[in-house]
Amino acid sequence: MQVNFGSARRVVVKKSEFAVRSVSSADDVPLFPADYEELLDQAKEASQAALKDGIQLMEIEFPTAGLGSVPGDGEGGIEMTGSMQLIREFCDLLVAPEKATRTRIFFPEANEVQFARKSAFGGASFKLDYLTKPSFFQDFGFVEAVKMVDRVKEEDELFIVGYPYFNVNEMLVVEELYRDAVAATTRQMIIFNGELDRIRSGYYPSFFYPKLAALSKTLFPKMETVYYIHNFKGRNGGTLFRCYPGPWKVLRRMGSRYVCVHQQEKMPTLKEVALDILPSA
Repeated sequence: MQVNFGSARRVVVKKSEFAVRSVSSADDVPLFPADYEELLDQAKEASQAALKDGIQLMEIEFPTAGLGSVPGDGEGGIEMTGSMQLIREFCDLLVAPEKATRTRIFFPEANEVQFARKSAFGGASFKLDYLTKPSFFQDFGFVEAVKMVDRVKEEDELFIVGYPYFNVNEMLVVEELYRDAVAATTRQMIIFNGELDRIRSGYYPSFFYPKLAALSKTLFPKMETVYYIHNFKGRNGGTLFRCYPGPWKVLRRMGSRYVCVHQQEKMPTLKEVALDILPSA
């Protein structure tokens, strides 16, 4: 079973951004996006290339409070709602209409699925599902476990997991989903705005969150980051950017354009970009 994706009509909610056409040299393709419509087109092309290459686990990560924003600029609930709408637009671009019923989109909780059906995904043919189910003790951080392998269907070909970062258990469920329902199959999975840099950077101390911290060594090495934007503010500000299959690029905005000041094949850490690459550029 091989996923065959094509372009599809989009339900567009356009979001305007600064009109910056960004180049550093003639070989800088694609350009840094001028708005979210262009960003989604780039993310679609990158994802299609990765799907065609047979990559099973992919990551897409970019700011939703504005293309120049950094983590913390937006309010969590608003960012999640924005991500939901962007996931809908992305899916309409990526998934051919005849493949919609074979695409299962996971949201963090069951109530997110209900909200999605009444808003961004109203009338859509995609299969909507959830990672965790709220319990009576939700206020204390407890959620009801959901056995993921029992939730998927034989005809499912592509999983898209939306913003699994509000509760630390959500990424552990994502790991279970990949392990039990993707790894030994021909299915493929995209994690959409999962804020995985929190785990990469050690935001969750391994002493208190050993299973979550272990994902950096167990799950992440299997994952390809196909589209990525992370901004750095301050005197030595800039942007870490990647669009599969291209290299990782560190960009700096100069006037009306972006200039590539560094590039490499392997993803640098955010600390390396902030403390070494941008200050010396």
